[in-house]
Amino acid sequence: MTDNVKKQDNNHTVFIGPKPFMNYVTGVVMQFTTQSANEVVIKARGKFISRAVDIAEVASKRFLENSVAVKDIKIDSEEFENKEGKQVRVSTIEVTLGKK
Repeated sequence: MTDNVKKQDNNHTVFIGPKPFMNYVTGVVMQFTTQSANEVVIKARGKFISRAVDIAEVASKRFLENSVAVKDIKIDSEEFENKEGKQVRVSTIEVTLGKK
């Protein structure tokens, strides 16, 4: 299993970061095809949010056409302390894809 795909208690989750775009699309597709997942959650924060949306769309509309759809979208924000000790708030998104 690649390091950008985590499986916990039947929860198939892909965390989006700076790796090549198709690595994440492949990770999502593999969860449905080889891992027999009923749903996959795509999570991202900050500048990777738009990338997570693109990955969800490409996976569901090009690679898993007619078998997977967006089931849920959750948005939130997290607060943490940056290197300078300042409180920073960053937006987050979770896109849940599920079998039709």
